[in-house]
Amino acid sequence: MRILLLSLVYHTYMSFGNPSKGLTKSLHKAKTPQSSVKDRWYPLDCQDVWKRGFLSGEYTIYPEGSYNPLPVYCDITSNRRVWTVFQNRFDGSVDFNQNWQTYKKGFGNANGEYWLGLQNIYRLTMQGRYELMLEMENMNGLRVYAQYQNFSLSPHALNAESDGYKLHVDGFIDGGAGDILSAHVGQMFSTYDKDEEEHIQNCAEYYGGGFWYESLGCANTPLNARYMSDDSAGTQPFVGFSWSNDNGLPLILRSSQMKMRRLQGKN
Repeated sequence: MRILLLSLVYHTYMSFGNPSKGLTKSLHKAKTPQSSVKDRWYPLDCQDVWKRGFLSGEYTIYPEGSYNPLPVYCDITSNRRVWTVFQNRFDGSVDFNQNWQTYKKGFGNANGEYWLGLQNIYRLTMQGRYELMLEMENMNGLRVYAQYQNFSLSPHALNAESDGYKLHVDGFIDGGAGDILSAHVGQMFSTYDKDEEEHIQNCAEYYGGGFWYESLGCANTPLNARYMSDDSAGTQPFVGFSWSNDNGLPLILRSSQMKMRRLQGKN
């Protein structure tokens, strides 16, 4: 009788499984997704990257949420502040004479020369208040910058692309470059195949790159214009990658960065 009872208990145990083992397995399954959710990190911009203790370099940000990763270069050195770089040029290796759709989506690589994309820049500016820095170096190694405490693209438009990603900046701080960009406030972005400025000439086609060209003289700030070598800069100083100061004297550029920094918004 005792043997029969022990046999019945054993077969019941084997049929239903070890209850304590099953509970442990169930608890482990429930804990796994909670752990993975906690470990997820979707930085909005380089400000969030800096908060995690990272230094300057290439990172992935998520201005539109987890479904749209975006590689970008984070500059955490300029003026001891954190900047999300949306334009980077230093050797002419990337052709900036691109069409509208390419300027909208972005081109190049975040570990080299690139343009982040008008739609991506717009998405960032809609997440909070941003300031803008234009940092550049001429052929002689002179480094200057222009800073604007407010920066946005088509902030009131329901469709930023239809509005031309209009440029808005104010609050100028001089770093030796002079306030040239303010003349371009309210201008739509133009490319060679989508001429949005009212100048008689297609400025993007003339300069070889898209920008917020203004109607009176195309641009004194063609930071996306064709890259010029030392030789070509001496023969064609006004139709390439350059910046004119308040005295109208052009700086033929070797490098530039256009970058933005979040002042207020999502944490």
